[in-house]
Amino acid sequence: MNKAIIGKKLGMTQLFSKDGKVIPVTVIEAGPCSVVQVKTLERDGYSAIKLGFNQVEEKKLNKPQAGQFKKAGVAPCKVLKEFRIDGAEGYTVGAVVTCDTFAEGDKIDVSGVTKGHGFTGVIKRWNNHRLKETHGVGPVHREVGSMSANSSPSRVFKGKKMPGQYGHENVTILNLEVVRVDKERNAILVKGAVPGPVNGIVTLRNSVKA
Repeated sequence: MNKAIIGKKLGMTQLFSKDGKVIPVTVIEAGPCSVVQVKTLERDGYSAIKLGFNQVEEKKLNKPQAGQFKKAGVAPCKVLKEFRIDGAEGYTVGAVVTCDTFAEGDKIDVSGVTKGHGFTGVIKRWNNHRLKETHGVGPVHREVGSMSANSSPSRVFKGKKMPGQYGHENVTILNLEVVRVDKERNAILVKGAVPGPVNGIVTLRNSVKA
């Protein structure tokens, strides 16, 4: 049966292995998550579970959102996500998924929304070189430069790396390793960095390419 959980990124620190090597880790507050709905292949056409995370007052939700939690008989949550997993029949509505679902050494995929940088130029967004700062060049030295569009084809090709919105997009990091699980603190320590700012919501699930 596949496993999944919702968490909150708390920041990064480091651990030392038994042989003295430094291991950079991201601390994630994982769960507890309530099972709000179980979808089966026979009834819904696919197998999935819907988890709720981070309890809030009911008045902070709209009626459709609050209705899902009331039907399931669980406390209202701020975050509600669905995970397509095999073996969803093994879960029951109202059950609680905790961080010890995962164990040390597990390979997982972590998804989150990256930090938003707003509207940025090509140097910051695409790592372009700046233009020469000599006579005859300018007055802007951080612009795109040549678009390579002459009389033929007289247009800019699709996919040209241009200024625009940078960051704030869904990103998944594959095959990260669980270094430590602290059930008392609802914490999972994952080797390496995961997308998103501090206190950003992330999802953890079994690695699909392990």
